[in-house]
Formats: sequence, structure tokens, C-alpha cells
Amino acid sequence: MNRELLLSKAFEAMDHAYAPYSNYHVGACVATKDGNYILGANIENAAYGSSICAERNAVFSAYSQGYRKADIEALAIVSDGERIGTPCGSCRQVLSELLEEETPIILSNRESEMDTTIRELLPFAFGQEDLNV
Repeated sequence: MNRELLLSKAFEAMDHAYAPYSNYHVGACVATKDGNYILGANIENAAYGSSICAERNAVFSAYSQGYRKADIEALAIVSDGERIGTPCGSCRQVLSELLEEETPIILSNRESEMDTTIRELLPFAFGQEDLNV
């Protein structure tokens, strides 16, 4: 994985965010093990529940293209906030199911960076194994 390229593409995605309500722009990029980069940006809506976060947008796009958790090498999530943004609770739950526990997640706001994993962000995740199905 090319870390600088991954972050660059995430910031490129952030330029496409639609955030007229929060004015908080977020971009994300999934790096796949076969060398592809899949972008996502936050897209807001007046019906707030219809909005989507950048990281879910990118990961859902990867899955829509046939990738699965074993195919994802890393995820970058970037924002234009004064401090590094981290995934919301909904995104953490989604990422806990759609990423390997130790998939690198890189967070940045151009001023600083933080490396983490979904295991660190959501240590006691609820998953399919917890359901009686």
C-alpha cells in the first residue's frame, strides 16, 4: 500500500463532499490488495437520516464492485476539521463487519495523522456471531 497515495486520494474524495448543512467535509479511500483505490465522500441530505458518511460510502462502493473484507488492504478517512475526525458509531459498526479487525485505518486532517484499526475503535463490536441465526 502506498500511504501517501491513499491519503491523497482520500483528500481528493473530500473535495467531492456535499455538506451544505454541517459544512464538515469528509473523504475516504479504500485501498484494495489488487491495487485499486475506491473513493467515498460524505453526502448530506435535508432528511438527515438519508445522509451517508464518507467511509461507509467508500466501503459500500468497494463491496458493490465485488470486493470483500479479505480484499481490503487499508482505509483512509480524512476531514477538514481542526482535529482529526473519527468514524461515528454507525460507521464503526459497519466497519466492524466489513473490514478485517486489523485492517489499517489512517485518519488525517492535513495537520496530523493517526493510525488505528476497527478493533481499537470498536473493541466490543456486536456481530453476526452474536445473533441466534
